[in-house]
Amino acid sequence: MPITDVLSRVSELEALAASTRGEALVATPDSGDAFARALAKAAAPATTVPASTDASGTVAAKIISAAESQVGQAEQPPGSNDGPQIAVYRSAVAGAQPGEPWCAYFTSWAAAQAGAPLGDAGAGIGSVAEITSWAQRTGRYVPAGSQPQPGDLILFGTEHVGLVESVNADGSLTTIEGNSSDAVSRVHRMPGEATGFVRLGG
Repeated sequence: MPITDVLSRVSELEALAASTRGEALVATPDSGDAFARALAKAAAPATTVPASTDASGTVAAKIISAAESQVGQAEQPPGSNDGPQIAVYRSAVAGAQPGEPWCAYFTSWAAAQAGAPLGDAGAGIGSVAEITSWAQRTGRYVPAGSQPQPGDLILFGTEHVGLVESVNADGSLTTIEGNSSDAVSRVHRMPGEATGFVRLGG
């Protein structure tokens, strides 16, 4: 089939598609050139856009999204350190046992969902002290008094860990924490409460 026939048919299809969308398609003398340019562009090798240029594709955005999807999930029964969803978080940590405090299981689960699993070989980490030690050893630790960023893990000594959801205009933090009031809870914190942070990625 001659190229002129192909171009003519493409123009007819474009007009039909535009009419079904309620658009007006105005033919121009260079419509064939426009099609040729579009065809050349489609045939050109695709360029990869780094994930860091898309905020929704960053590790921080992904871990926040994973954590936000779990707010309100609670122990069953309350005070048991267990339940169907807590078992899911526990599955992110090798060797985790039912009935244990689960804030670190939750952060390990959220990090795994973001493609940045905690621990050596991505096996997850079940204790806050071990998260701190791993972060210090691998250059991910951010000391207390530093400016936290959304997506950072927030450490409270060796007893508790959560996730920074946002840094507010007044300097306070909104966090999402597993095993807070027997559930995944959104909490208002001041940076001074933290003993350190863990930065998993951009």
